[in-house]
Amino acid sequence: MVTSVKVGLLGCGNVGGALVKLLVDDGERIAARTGLRLELAGVAVRSQSRERDAPLPSGLLTSDAHAVVSDPEVDVVVEVIGGIEPARTLILTALKAGKPVITANKELLANCGAELFEAASTAGVDLLFEAAVAGGIPLIRPLRESLAGERIRRVMGIVNGTTNFILSKMSESAASYHDALAEAQSLGYAERDPTADVEGFDAAAKAAILANVAFGARVVAGDVYREGISAITAADIAVARQLGYAVKLLAVVEHTDAEEDRPESIAVRVHPAMVPSTHPLASVRDSFNAVFVEGDAVGQLMLLGRGAGGMPTASAVLGDLLDASHNLTTGGAGRSVALHETNIRPIDDLRSAYYITLQVLDRPGVLHAVSGVLGRHHVSIRLMEQESLVSSSGESQSTPAGDGPASFTEAGLPGEGEAVARLVFVTHPAYERDVQECLHELRHLDVVDRIGGLLRVIGP
Repeated sequence: MVTSVKVGLLGCGNVGGALVKLLVDDGERIAARTGLRLELAGVAVRSQSRERDAPLPSGLLTSDAHAVVSDPEVDVVVEVIGGIEPARTLILTALKAGKPVITANKELLANCGAELFEAASTAGVDLLFEAAVAGGIPLIRPLRESLAGERIRRVMGIVNGTTNFILSKMSESAASYHDALAEAQSLGYAERDPTADVEGFDAAAKAAILANVAFGARVVAGDVYREGISAITAADIAVARQLGYAVKLLAVVEHTDAEEDRPESIAVRVHPAMVPSTHPLASVRDSFNAVFVEGDAVGQLMLLGRGAGGMPTASAVLGDLLDASHNLTTGGAGRSVALHETNIRPIDDLRSAYYITLQVLDRPGVLHAVSGVLGRHHVSIRLMEQESLVSSSGESQSTPAGDGPASFTEAGLPGEGEAVARLVFVTHPAYERDVQECLHELRHLDVVDRIGGLLRVIGP
């Protein structure tokens, strides 16, 4: 027996159009496999005159999204228009009318998730959002259902394909940041204005959603510490590779136990980091996404796949649509997301190892002065390298000063004059506040020309 479910679709762009294609082309197969015939009852778009590749049945297009949501013939609403409004109002209207909602709207969920989750719970219907975090990767459902009883310690991942493509190109082709970004834009991976991706806003929204689902924590995008990748240089990536690391933009959500002077809390942050080459995330390249989950009982899990694109994202939407339709026809709803207030540990209170580079005057006693500053701020050196960039005769030299690689390369060497050196440090774990205070003092040290790269180091 096949049950028909009428679907109202809000938005028919890249993802909406791909969903239409799946419903039209694969409708019979889906019905035979699931017992559910998903029928489009209305498609709301901003412009009805725009040409579309989606095989839309005639008479479905409208510019009145409220009419689609309010249509008594519509059983389930799919929202893929993005943004806060009118998406928020439309979703709330659908939920209050007892209609399940599927959304891919990370911005909305990261800022208004608590309100929407409560509305869905009150109405007793599904609000599903698998496509909001990692495109086609099945991530939200395992966290919400399969791992619901797991004591999760950390969720860490590459959740933005644009930045991973850029960093992959910088690593594999020694491309500059600007050249790699230009290539990403030419291939359609990056927008004309790439700010949301390269400055970490997109990943921060996804980190907030992950905190909601994995820890039940009431976190919004503004609570997430955020750094982007625009300051990363090819030299940073080259040094990291020689030291046995890859540079990745990571979203990290982790639980920290109560300590003597600190309550139990979670830390939520997005920033570039050096990942050991032996870690599974280090080998994730191109525009792929991957999320690494660590729990007490399950140990370590990793989910990998296309994190963006019309078809992968539409696949995730379709999975949610089938779940919601099944629950609707059987008179139930899936497990809702219940949020509670939690302590969010500020970045200053977090401990990490760090990669730090300094450009200094190459004089006797400089290393002693710099290491003295680090020591005063409780920053202990695990590995140090020194490279003489320019001698008084204008010749480039390299001098190893530790157990790492013997030399590094640097573009744009200074002209003739006093010798300049680059110092590269990898520290033992230290508090963020101590590292930042250390850098503040180093900036005012006479022998320090400038602070170069600063990256947090994941793992050993």
